[in-house]
Parts: sequence; structure tokens; C-alpha cells
Amino acid sequence: MARVAFLGLGVMGFPMAGHLAAAGHEVTVWNRSPAKAEAWAGRHKGRVAATAREAAEGAEFVMACVGNDDDLRQVCLGEAGAFAGMGKGAVFVDHTTVSAAVTRELSALAAEAGLGFVDAPVSGGQAGAANGQLSVMCGGTPADYAQAEPVIAAYAKICRLMGPSGAGQLTKMCNQIAIAGLVQGLSESLHFAEKAGLSIPEVVEVISQGAAGSWQMANRHQTMAENRFDFGFAVDWMRKDLAICLAAADETGASLPVTALVDQFYKEVQAMGGGRWDTSSLIARLRK
Repeated sequence: MARVAFLGLGVMGFPMAGHLAAAGHEVTVWNRSPAKAEAWAGRHKGRVAATAREAAEGAEFVMACVGNDDDLRQVCLGEAGAFAGMGKGAVFVDHTTVSAAVTRELSALAAEAGLGFVDAPVSGGQAGAANGQLSVMCGGTPADYAQAEPVIAAYAKICRLMGPSGAGQLTKMCNQIAIAGLVQGLSESLHFAEKAGLSIPEVVEVISQGAAGSWQMANRHQTMAENRFDFGFAVDWMRKDLAICLAAADETGASLPVTALVDQFYKEVQAMGGGRWDTSSLIARLRK
């Protein structure tokens, strides 16, 4: 068992930190809004810290799950940042979906300070976090990963080292690119079924058993049919992720025409007031 700090208790971080406590780790949490940290401590065994630095003091591992590049820099750097509180040899594990550039920047600063750094974005959504069944894709040195993997296991269904620093974030981009096109295809399929006068449950029952089957189809077809999107991974966050993907594509020379198009479709959903809707709300723009 390890001394672990967890920074960021949103819809993902809150249950992830809970799994660490349930696994027997000594957990200290920090959140930008203290009320959430107190709520976590009311449900789980652990301590609340006033700053990221205080949470990181004495921790062998510091996990973070915050919003974007700027949030991550703020959590890591400065007098109140986690790096200032971490002791040499401690490992920072970043579960935030951010750019590979900021990952490499912070990894280099961590190395200068004698700290380990693993970028470890996750996939599986809120349900995966709650059930401890996340897919975790990591970047970093084999030594840092080997230390962190047994701790990450508290909430992982699968965890893999994909390469050096930034490789975890690049793999997460692959994940988001695949999801974007898939959800658009599913939306069009269900929309077509509606227009053709077919029963969506019956269509899905049949086609999901063949090559068209997917996690999105199995878990989202019913709510999509009901036009219900007040849950899940928000469109605002998906657009943040797709912006990272498209910027990285420009750097690498990759061609992402479908991803760029679906990003604009999500922009339309935002204009409909759906910024906080689940990503499956792409079907809503087809119905308007």
C-alpha cells in the first residue's frame, strides 16, 4: 500500500480516488472547490489538503485528473503546486486528457526536480471510473511506469505503457478520433431507422450482433432514441479533446477529415445549448 495524493475530484477523479482508498492506500485529496473534497472525505477514508502542494507532501504517488493544459500547469507548478511538495523519487501520474506538448514540458521539469512522471489518460467514462473499469494508456519511462502501475490498478481494467512521455496522450487522441466518427455513424444509422419507420430497439438488436456492434451502440442507443443526453461525457470536453487531436494532426501531418467535420457538428450541438450534453447528442442536430 502506498501514500497517494489525488488532485481533482470531478466526475472521474472522485470515484477514482475512492477506489484508491478502498484498495487500502493512504489517500490525501485536493480539489479546487474545497466542498467537493470534504464531500469525498465524508464518503471515503482519507485526508483533505488545502493546496496541491500540501496534498503532495510525503506522497509516493500524486495522481491528477483536472481540466486542460492550463489547469494541469497550475496544479503542478508554482509555490502551491504539487511539484513543490513532492519528494525526490515520487511519481506524478497525470490522468487528465491534455496535449502531448504540455505533458513533455512537465515531464522534463519533473525529471529536473528528481521526480517521476507518467501521462496516463483514461477511457471508459463516468461509469468506467465508478466501476473501476477504466482503460489507461500511459507514456513515460519503464521505471516510472513499473512503480505506478500497481497503484493505477485500483481503477483500471487495462493499463499499458505505450511509449515515452506523451505516448499516453497520443493514444488517447486515437481513442477520441475513433469515438467521434463512430458516434456520428451511429447517430446517422438511428436517424435513418427513425425516418424509415423502423423500430430502433429491433434494429439495434439485429445489427449489434454483427460488424456494426460497438460499445456506443450497446450503451447509448436507448438514450439516443429517447433524446436524453443529460449525463455522460460532455460535448464541451469532447471539443476540447478534438482540438488537441486536430492540433497534433497538423504537427504530425496526419489527415483527419472526418474528425474535423464531426468537431464542427459538435459545435452545432453547443449552439443548440448542448455543451453539457453527452457526446451521443450528435443525433439531436439531425432531428432539428
